[in-house]
Amino acid sequence: MNKTVRIVLNGQEREVAAGSMLASALLTLGVRGFRRSVKGELRGPLCGMGVCQECRVTVDGRPHSKCCMIVCRDHMKVETE
Repeated sequence: MNKTVRIVLNGQEREVAAGSMLASALLTLGVRGFRRSVKGELRGPLCGMGVCQECRVTVDGRPHSKCCMIVCRDHMKVETE
């Protein structure tokens, strides 16, 4: 049996695999632009290990959270650019 958790992504409740890292869950949901660069370009995960900071999103009101380092949990609120 596959276990899931529910997250709130940009105001919409979505179901993702329990225990998955938030960056991979967002990619699975089809999110490609996690934030915008200073030039306005969409940015997304690059390194997957918390070094590059390209995967920053707002999690539960905390901006600039590196989502490749965050495990999905029930009812977390995620905001992308």
